[in-house]
Amino acid sequence: MIQQILANIRNDLNLLGDETVRKTSQRFFKKDQKVNFYGIKNADVKKIIKKYKKPVLILSKKQILELCESLLKTNYIEEAGIAFAFTEMIGEQFEPSDINLFENWINLYINNWATCDTLCNHTIGNFIIQYPELISELKKWTNSSNRWMKRAAAVSLIIPARNGLFLNDIFEIANSLINDSDDMVQKGYGWMLKAASQAHPNEVFLYVLSKKEIMPRTAYRYAIEKLPKEQKEIAMRK
Repeated sequence: MIQQILANIRNDLNLLGDETVRKTSQRFFKKDQKVNFYGIKNADVKKIIKKYKKPVLILSKKQILELCESLLKTNYIEEAGIAFAFTEMIGEQFEPSDINLFENWINLYINNWATCDTLCNHTIGNFIIQYPELISELKKWTNSSNRWMKRAAAVSLIIPARNGLFLNDIFEIANSLINDSDDMVQKGYGWMLKAASQAHPNEVFLYVLSKKEIMPRTAYRYAIEKLPKEQKEIAMRK
């Protein structure tokens, strides 16, 4: 059953692949980020996800995760997107111990910002809302040597941050990452702070001002982007 679904998904992807879209997609990634593309527009990927939603959801959690891991192993960005759509669908079935699965996937299969953010923004973000005590695990990720693990620590809190959750934890994670020289990490925690500013503009404003002298410019620009106009103008002053 799993192998047949997998074969059908890949057949659909191959049929829809377009060389022009493939070349255009590559522009969004650095040369050191080795990503495979079928060359399919997001709208068409969503159609494939919708097509296989019912046959996938009748599978057990174990079977769905096996299917997702098979999709991840090829390093095709479209397959990763489909895999993480399926994991989001079964979010209520996850248990606290599944944090180990997510960590393993990041270490083994995540090698670009798009797949990192797709997994973290929704599947892991919702998971953390469900099990907030596991933010402690995200904090451990900030000490990883893996750039994507560090980015994941921040971008997993984007959705919670927009909802006004976990502000103190967000600042703690930002503090842990603040001196990181990797622009992918800087953009990640800057984005997290930007998301937090939507619910807590004053707190984020005061935080970024207090860190202005040490926060890398890339992270700083991201963090202040959604602040109210007057606060943003103050934050931008030398």
